[in-house]
Amino acid sequence: MSYISLKTILFLLLTLTVTACYYDSEEELYPGTWGGNCDTANITFSGTIQPILASNCNSCHNASMANGGVITDNYNSLIVHVNRGVFGKAVNHQLGAVPMPQNSPKLPQCELLKINAWINAGAPNN
Repeated sequence: MSYISLKTILFLLLTLTVTACYYDSEEELYPGTWGGNCDTANITFSGTIQPILASNCNSCHNASMANGGVITDNYNSLIVHVNRGVFGKAVNHQLGAVPMPQNSPKLPQCELLKINAWINAGAPNN
């Protein structure tokens, strides 16, 4: 093999390797899932938070199966854990609480932004 051919092959391999390492940000790959198009205005417990809890929490945290002593299927039971700061830490996978959903990845970023906005607004029962 000639020196020029070897040089050409190495150049082509390097070019293919570099172009194969193209990175996108998660916001571009998954629009709306990481907060890019997430509307956190007018968050209500009944219209926003309750559906998130129904989809992700209530199957394990309800009146008949209150895992960890936590009930998320009604406001009065949930607000106790919100006020203690445990609920926000759990869903955001922060220290000081068991990450929820347990043994699963975090909720989608937009849902977390909505939950955090609701908590920051005083977690109203609306």
